[in-house]
Amino acid sequence: MTTLLCAAAALTAAAIPASAHPTDPQDPVVVVDCFSQAQMRPEEYLLACGDGNNRLVELRWDTWGPRTATATGTDMVNDCRPYCAAGRFRAYPVTVTLSHPEAWPEHPDVQRFTTIRLLYTDTAPAPVAKDVTYKLVY
Repeated sequence: MTTLLCAAAALTAAAIPASAHPTDPQDPVVVVDCFSQAQMRPEEYLLACGDGNNRLVELRWDTWGPRTATATGTDMVNDCRPYCAAGRFRAYPVTVTLSHPEAWPEHPDVQRFTTIRLLYTDTAPAPVAKDVTYKLVY
């Protein structure tokens, strides 16, 4: 599953929209995507930065606060059978929780979520557990 959350460290930091620059503790926290863009309440979120074989879609955010954010949506995962280029994307209902905000090293005045938890509400893509937590390394 490490490949699902590959680092986007090789990407250069892109400009952040002014609306995504929190300036005090009451301002919202962002989630950083594979392209070093700050996002708030994204409708989609790419988990597999390297190959695009795992993407959260149709995200509906129930909460977006200073400590956590929660959404429901669908995890679209390529089954890579018989190999990834010929595989089919499968849909898995999921609850997403972002947490553990910290200062974003590239933009220290911006807080960004550093952990993502995926709780599959039906089945999970093999060999993933139904409840998994990953460190966001972007």
